[in-house]
Amino acid sequence: MNASVTLLESSLPASVHLHVDIDPAHASASILGTERAGSGTLVDPAGLILTVQYIVLGAARIEVTLIDGTRASAGVVAQDFATGLAVLKLDGRKAPAARLAPSTTLERGHEVFLLASASGDARRVGTGVVSSLAPYDAYWEYRLERGITSTAMNPGLSGGAMFDRLGRMVGVVSLDLNEVGRFTLAIPVEYFLDYRDELLRHGRRTSLPPRAWIGVYCYALQERVVIAGILPGTPAEVAGMKAGDVLLTVDGEEIRARDALYRRLWQHRPGDQIQCTVFRGDGVESLAITAGDAEQFFA
Repeated sequence: MNASVTLLESSLPASVHLHVDIDPAHASASILGTERAGSGTLVDPAGLILTVQYIVLGAARIEVTLIDGTRASAGVVAQDFATGLAVLKLDGRKAPAARLAPSTTLERGHEVFLLASASGDARRVGTGVVSSLAPYDAYWEYRLERGITSTAMNPGLSGGAMFDRLGRMVGVVSLDLNEVGRFTLAIPVEYFLDYRDELLRHGRRTSLPPRAWIGVYCYALQERVVIAGILPGTPAEVAGMKAGDVLLTVDGEEIRARDALYRRLWQHRPGDQIQCTVFRGDGVESLAITAGDAEQFFA
């Protein structure tokens, strides 16, 4: 039998479909909706499932569909706001688990395949190669020190697994990038492996101190950071920041890149005051933002 077919068949039983109902009053409901669907992967015979956090953020009810069509409920046992991973647990059920391996085994050009849910009992596969293992930052105050981007197209719903050529799960597919040579971003599985004990014991990464969060969406443009949007009720809105502001400085330090902004913000803790200057209209405005905590905001 073809080796790739054998690897796929061994991986399929661990793939699950997620249907999530969200509390309409939750802070994420207006952004991500009150009904979400995603993929997940069983990573422990005891019924632990690894997926991306935004699918289950604010979950009131989670229904899991296994590859054989069996349905079961699950609950969120851990969320990592820093990496965007979430760990779920099937209620009273054991299941086959994927083999896990740190993404440090990968190099650029290595073959990978993605396994994702398309619906309840339908699974799809995408193949490609690793295109980058560099840091990755996104528009919502998010940065990975190591992200896995690949030329594999995401074949289904986000939250599925990235496997290496030996059939080991090395990442969780988070974003569709649709960039030349970079079609998907996966979160390295070692962010779960390295912090598994504290995630399962405390529901979060306790070894990472709470870090400042202001609640903005932003993008880079000609060596400047532009505020694209602001979440209602967040520290940035309270301080008077507006969509369209061009961020000039934070704490007196000139900001010319999005990752530089995040690094500077994360030198602060929730409750700290952050001094910013922005260009707005035809002048410069000074803002004092009292940093918040994303975990508390979305609790």
